[in-house]
Amino acid sequence: MRVELTRFRVQAGKQEEVAEWMEFLRSHMEAVQETLEPEQMYVETIFSETLDGIDYLYWYSVRGEGGTDLYESSHWLDAKHIEFWKSCIDPAFTPVDLTAQVTMMPARVIDSMHPLPQKQSPGSLPERKH
Repeated sequence: MRVELTRFRVQAGKQEEVAEWMEFLRSHMEAVQETLEPEQMYVETIFSETLDGIDYLYWYSVRGEGGTDLYESSHWLDAKHIEFWKSCIDPAFTPVDLTAQVTMMPARVIDSMHPLPQKQSPGSLPERKH
């Protein structure tokens, strides 16, 4: 199991686009959930913060090993995620991985985190041909 928290800087002037993306995610939660299993993602949360007039997004996740990478996904939502990323996340800022000191979860929660068999979800795009 991997527990991660990473900070990314939002490009200047992209606040409205970020707000629209967050609302899009909230209103398309069924599609979001379709992407989580292939990624072996048990929990994914996005936080926002403004420091000294600069906007940041933080991705917190608890995930299993061996999940599908965002760039390997054929799901239409992941394609939109990549578009958002290229448009709004500042490529000049090196992401900051915060260091987990201790992870606390009840044993029953940890015991329930098992990967499901991989299958193509209803919202998936056809396989890419290379």
